[in-house]
Order: sequence, then structure tokens, then C-alpha cells
Amino acid sequence: MKKFDYYIFIDYSENLLGYMIVDNKKVPELIQKISKFAHYRDLKHKSSYIKSIKKRIKKENILSFILKTKIRGLTDNLEIYSDVLDFLKKHDNCLIFVSVDDREYQNFRKMVNIVDGEKTVVKKESELKKESMEYKLSLVLDTLLNIKRLNRKNE
Repeated sequence: MKKFDYYIFIDYSENLLGYMIVDNKKVPELIQKISKFAHYRDLKHKSSYIKSIKKRIKKENILSFILKTKIRGLTDNLEIYSDVLDFLKKHDNCLIFVSVDDREYQNFRKMVNIVDGEKTVVKKESELKKESMEYKLSLVLDTLLNIKRLNRKNE
């Protein structure tokens, strides 16, 4: 298994698109704190999960382990992509793992090939193995997107 310097996750939820960047040095501690995270679509009691996980994010200070995160409307996908591509360009001497929502994969893959095709591994979200570290990390962004989406609906 390759040792990556950074992990980037790009995910989509209804009309929202977001990304999250995690430094490899923060991964072991973050993994311990997110053991209760689950994929939203697989849950039976979605509203109680969101309430409890919001408290956990605050109590465990989950966001402090994330180098950078941003969630925007789907129409602002260029802003999301440009932030990520800028990060790739600035860290061109690093090995970087990128997980992209299946829906966004084709477009993003093409852009990464232009900037850097050598040191960046891009995978579809559906290719992540269920219990892998990468899958568990992707659940953080999935959860943040669903919290934001539900907050928008309740406004």
C-alpha cells in the first residue's frame, strides 16, 4: 500500500459539492475519532444519526484534523475543482490520493491529468473498499455534506 502525503475527498450530495483535504500525519488520530461515522444512505434512523454525529464532531473537534474543507452549491463546482487543482500544483512533490464521487470522476480525472498525472492517484468513491482507511475518511465529508444539506432544507 502506498503511503500518501495527503488525502483529498470530493463528494456530491444532491445540490452540494464539497472537498476535504487531510494531512497523512493527522490520519491515525482522526480515524480513532470517526469510528461511529456511517454512510448516510445506509442508515435507518437518519435524523437521530445526524443529531448525534453533529455533537460528536463538535465534542471531538473533528474539523481541527482536516487541513481544508469547503462545501458549495453544485453550480460552483469550478471553485471546488480549482481549489483542489491549486493544492495539487502547490504540492507537486507529494504523493496525493484523491477520491472523487462517481458522478464527478470523469471531469475531474481529465483536469488532474493536465496538472499532474504522475504523483496523484484518483479513485472513484465506489472503488473504495468498505473498511479501508480511505473509505472511513470519506465518511467525514459525506456526513458534513448531509449536515449542510439538511440545514439548508430546514432554513
